[in-house]
Amino acid sequence: MKKTLKLAAAAAVIATPAIADTIPVPYNTLNTNMENPLYMPGARVFYSKLSNGLMLKVADDSDAHKDKHHDGEIEFPIIRIQEEMGVGLTDRLAAHFSVQYTHDDDISRTGLSAGRLGMTYRLLNLYNGFVWDIYGDLHLGGLGEMRGQYNIAGAELSDADMAAVQAGVTQAAIAAGVPMAQVPAVVAANMPKAMAGASLANASGYIDYDNYSNGMWGFHVGTKVGKVWDKLTTSAFVEVLRTFGDDNSTIRLVGSNAPIKSLSNNSTAALMAAAYAPAEVNAKFKSTTEVNAGANMFYQWTSKWSSGAWFRYEHHADQGIDKITTKVSSDLEQVKKALEQKLSDMNDGFDDYIIGLSLAHQFTDHAQIAMYGEYTFDTAHPRSQNGTDAKVEAGVRVNFKF
Repeated sequence: MKKTLKLAAAAAVIATPAIADTIPVPYNTLNTNMENPLYMPGARVFYSKLSNGLMLKVADDSDAHKDKHHDGEIEFPIIRIQEEMGVGLTDRLAAHFSVQYTHDDDISRTGLSAGRLGMTYRLLNLYNGFVWDIYGDLHLGGLGEMRGQYNIAGAELSDADMAAVQAGVTQAAIAAGVPMAQVPAVVAANMPKAMAGASLANASGYIDYDNYSNGMWGFHVGTKVGKVWDKLTTSAFVEVLRTFGDDNSTIRLVGSNAPIKSLSNNSTAALMAAAYAPAEVNAKFKSTTEVNAGANMFYQWTSKWSSGAWFRYEHHADQGIDKITTKVSSDLEQVKKALEQKLSDMNDGFDDYIIGLSLAHQFTDHAQIAMYGEYTFDTAHPRSQNGTDAKVEAGVRVNFKF
């Protein structure tokens, strides 16, 4: 009898961790309700969450929007589709994959706007309802190149600018050993090209993006903690995204057709054509570090109905060009270096502050539909094209598991 009791006690001790992994909670929300922020699929369970949303944006009055004559303009409808899928490898370890597609006709911008592939590990799942996860994801921004158009307006040259250009051409002629009697003729012959170069080197412009990709690979690392309080679940997370700079980009160069008075009314487009400027260039963008954080509340009203609320903060770093990797003629090297300097810090970062609500209905053990809405406040840097006075999204999410 004593031996039997000892064996039973030993079995109970050994079984305790397994029991802790499968703690029953109200309606089993942690492994059945896919809208729960702490949801994790059980071993060998596959899930899919397809979100279909429509967004409305009102552009702010940033310098970038003013350059495009887009400040205060309404963008609607913006179509946003996201697919997230995952599979439980064990009761504590899951793999997941997600992509998001965004289409905005009003600014002719479309393409993949997010992509992740990674794993989550549940470090703790305690009897008191406390949960702690850690996760790591590959950032899939490198799946598509960054595409855009750089619209360039050459600078008007003042009398002082033209005097400086003339002095520079004169000094160059003398340094090259041109006889003094011939210097005026050499200066006159080279002034048009030198003035065009000075105008282009001091040109102003902005990038008009074609898509949402930054063209860079990277990785997310994050952690999430939460607690189940009977029917209420609360959680919070923080994560860091590090991207690695490369030249997975294509930027078209388009000159303005506006006449430049100081250059005999030649336009920037004409100057670029005369200098045989390339139609497009590749640029190596700098690495960035971004931070996301947020908190969630979730309530299981009945076995069929649940709702959620959340706040999320997203910091999007300033982009910057390290160098233009496309080779150009010697006449354009000065312009290339000037462009690299102008775009070394694009001052286009922005911060999003997002609040959201959802209501979900569980139709079967394997199918669920949720309606959701989000409102975003943001603060954007002067050259950002993502700043808004209003940003609202509403949509439907369809969830399956098997």
